Formats: sequence, C-alpha cells, structure tokens
Amino acid sequence: MSDTRENPCLSCGACCMTYRVSFYWADADARGLPPALTEQVNAHFSCMAGTNAKAPRCAALRGEPGGRYACSVYEQRPEPCREVQIGDAKCLQARARHALSALA
Repeated sequence: MSDTRENPCLSCGACCMTYRVSFYWADADARGLPPALTEQVNAHFSCMAGTNAKAPRCAALRGEPGGRYACSVYEQRPEPCREVQIGDAKCLQARARHALSALA
C-alpha cells in the first residue's frame, strides 16, 4: 500500500492522535520497541510515549496535518495499534474527533 487511495491512513494519523496505546510492559521488549518511545503507566503496563496525554499524539507518528503520515515503528507496533482497522468503529471515532470525514 503505497498511496492514500490504497491506504487512507497515510493521510490521516487520527488514531495515533486519539487513543492511549497501553500494553503489557514486556511486550515492548518482545517487539523491539525503542525504550524512548514507551512510557510506564503502572507496574504492569506501558504505553506508547505521547499517548497518555490529554491531547494524545504517539511519539512514533511522523507527519503533519495536510501531509502524509507514517508510523516510525510500524513493524514493531504493539497489539492495540494492530487492532484498529481501516474503517472500523475505533478508526471512525478517531476520524470524527479530528473532524475528518468517515471512510466509504
């Protein structure tokens, strides 16, 4: 998927700026996530850096509104990121929060 017609995520980034991405702390090491991109939430859970904020923005997200977006650790991204699918309820909720149109 190389362009926004095939992958609308490349012009969106809304889910990466909406949700706290929490996961069992050991998953970060297992997936090879750089420690600088995670934050400890409690004794058992970590989250992607930047997502545990009032206005979340994942530290792994690259890009700016109106341009292209990409996850800098796409292959290592944690399970909560993998669960969001193009056009599913979480995707549509995130797009609505950022005043983006629903996907067809």
